[in-house]
Parts: sequence; C-alpha cells; structure tokens
Amino acid sequence: MNQALLPPKNADRQLVYSGIDWQQFKLIQAGFAEAPGIRLAYFNGTIEILMPGRTHELFKSIIGMLIELFCLEMAIEFEPTGSMTQEREGEVSLEADESYCFSISKSIPDLAIEVVLTIGGMDKLQRYQILGISEVWFWQDGVFSLYRLRNGKYDLITRSEIPELTSLDIDLLTRCVLMAETSRLNAANEFRKAIRSA
Repeated sequence: MNQALLPPKNADRQLVYSGIDWQQFKLIQAGFAEAPGIRLAYFNGTIEILMPGRTHELFKSIIGMLIELFCLEMAIEFEPTGSMTQEREGEVSLEADESYCFSISKSIPDLAIEVVLTIGGMDKLQRYQILGISEVWFWQDGVFSLYRLRNGKYDLITRSEIPELTSLDIDLLTRCVLMAETSRLNAANEFRKAIRSA
C-alpha cells in the first residue's frame, strides 16, 4: 500500500460499517476482546472501530488527570470508570474516552468525556441519550462543549451541573489542557494553584 495514503502514526484510525445487527456486533466485539487499545461502538445497525492515535490518548489522559486532580484538591469522592463498555441490549454499545461516577459508585457514570479528532462516525450524543448519561463533554479543536441531559434531550451548557463539579472553571480546565501539551507538570501546578486560590 502507498505510504502516502496511510494516516500519520499519531492520528486516529477509524472504520465504520453499516448493515450490522446486534448479534453480529457481539461476535465482532468478542473477536476484539483481546485487542488492547481498540474501541468499538454500535448504534442503529452501524459499527465503529476506533484505533486511537497518540494525540487522542494524550488529550484524554490529560483531561482525566486534571479532573482527578480537581476532585482530590476539593476532597470529592469519585470513581474513574475510564472507557468501560456501556450498553443497552440490542440498541447501543459504546466506550467513552473517560467516564466518572461522583460520590458513590453507579451502574451508569455521571460524566462521559469524548476527545473528537476524527470526522464522521455516529452521532455520539444520541447514543449517550439512550444510555441516560447525565453529562457528556466533548473536547474538539481545543475547546470543551458540555451537554446536560434534561427531559430526555441534551442541552448545551457552559458549566457542569454535576453537583460535585459546579465549581470547576471550564476556562481554567481548557487552558491547562492546552498547556499540558508541552508540560504536564506545569499544567498540573497551574491548575492546582488556581483551584487553591479560588
């Protein structure tokens, strides 16, 4: 294959196939059970196979690190549920980049975070809506977009409405995520300093 046609090594690789029923998806999912780093999603007869690149993994890890640092600094009890598979039988299956429960452990996380670097794929908000995830945050092009589930639909919000995260400054979080591209230590120190002085 011509090397010019391959995506850069740090880029996400994504495959999307339609016309797949739930039973076929479960067979494919079982086939990938021992394939670390590959994320599968299913919705509306379509399967998405994502092989996250270095940039994707960097951002999702930085965001997770800062949210966890916030919780530790604010003495908030939390459970990181990472990219655990979340499903509604026969309808939807997905793996967030990061996910969290706050205060107590729950079967459905309070927060799901998605790093979006690829174009196309399925409507992720629709999938989260079916699962009933309270908040979904997207990181795309250096900006957070936050969505809150209300009356079965997601509304765009500017600040988290999860009780434990209402004091989290999203502008500060954004600035520190971008700073962490070059220095995780400087970003964490800046974030911690800002939290402590608030």
